[in-house]
Amino acid sequence: MTLDILYKQIKRLAIFLIGISIVLIGCVLFFTPGPAIIVIPIGLAILATEFIWAKKLLKKFKEATLTISQTAKDALSKKKDL
Repeated sequence: MTLDILYKQIKRLAIFLIGISIVLIGCVLFFTPGPAIIVIPIGLAILATEFIWAKKLLKKFKEATLTISQTAKDALSKKKDL
């Protein structure tokens, strides 16, 4: 195993540990007062720098939040029309 490969593996492990830690903190924030909706995407973004599955999950998260946001905007505009 060369030093280059070892460096890449250590970097990948460090990114994994940091990203998973932030995502888990975000999950805890769902049940305690805190900005879970902000912390979880940050953790996924860190993981997405090295892992394809995290990039796909982050994309789904963005799509879901856009859908929820649009639904909320539509509901507010209907309420104003009444």
